[in-house]
Order: sequence, then C-alpha cells, then structure tokens
Amino acid sequence: MKTAHDIIIRPVITESSLSATQNLRYTFEVLRSATKPEIAVAVEEAFGVKVQDVNTINMKRKPKTLGVHSGYTKAIVTLAQGSKSIEFFDGMI
Repeated sequence: MKTAHDIIIRPVITESSLSATQNLRYTFEVLRSATKPEIAVAVEEAFGVKVQDVNTINMKRKPKTLGVHSGYTKAIVTLAQGSKSIEFFDGMI
C-alpha cells in the first residue's frame, strides 16, 4: 500500500505556483501511477487540510545530454474554502 509520502514526491516551487497559493491552489510533483483520489487522500493525511479538487498534468522533463529521459506528473490541488492553508508554503510568499 502506498503511503502519503510515497505519493507526494515534492512541492513544485515556481513563481506561478507560489502566486496560486493565495487562491488555495498548491502544486506537487506526484507519483506517476497515482490517481486523483489517492492524491487527495495523501495531501489530506500529510498536511491535515480538506481537498476540494485535484487536477493532474503529465509533463515531460527537459532533455538532458546524459542520463535517462523520463516524465513526471504534476498535481494542482485546490483546498476547500474553510480549510487552513499549508504551512510549508506560507513562509515562501
């Protein structure tokens, strides 16, 4: 069984993803085989928040001159209106 920390690989920290945190939308790199309900449960378990919606995007990595070329999945998680924010992102704004 996959745990929350197996599904969520790392947060995506970009200018656009940090500006979306004001609207309670957080971006994470997630396990490629994870489904939307699994991602929602993992975020709720890891951060103690209520998830309203999950959008996923399959992305290709930039080609490298050495190494294996592989893609990853990005998940944009929208929290419910009454939910608290994720503390990890609060210190970065």
